[in-house]
Amino acid sequence: MNEDNVKVQMRKGILEYCILAILSRGDSYAPKIIAELKNAEMIVVEGTLYPILTRQKNAGLLTYRWEESPQGPPRKYYMLTEAGRQQLALLDEAWDEMVEQIKLIRHGKEGDSEQEESNRTGNVIEVLPLP
Repeated sequence: MNEDNVKVQMRKGILEYCILAILSRGDSYAPKIIAELKNAEMIVVEGTLYPILTRQKNAGLLTYRWEESPQGPPRKYYMLTEAGRQQLALLDEAWDEMVEQIKLIRHGKEGDSEQEESNRTGNVIEVLPLP
């Protein structure tokens, strides 16, 4: 499997979450959102961003306002609605749960840590009964 393709597919799955997270820090317009995503190496182009913004707006998660720009045409600033803040809170919780689940899958159960350490180091841990 191509590593770049895998990363692209994983990014697509979390772009909506990332956009809500960016907007939770303040109102923003599309080119600035794209710049933030690119800066975080979540490479995205306008053709990817606008359908997501439209879907989130139609779902009531965000709204927008037009604001005059010092350079060029007016800018469409997006902002979270209360429903968007609630959705972000749910996504935050789901993300934290997923991270813990992946850690568990990658590293095993908490109770397995002594056995894993023994397997990695070659040391044998012997549990003796109490007298």
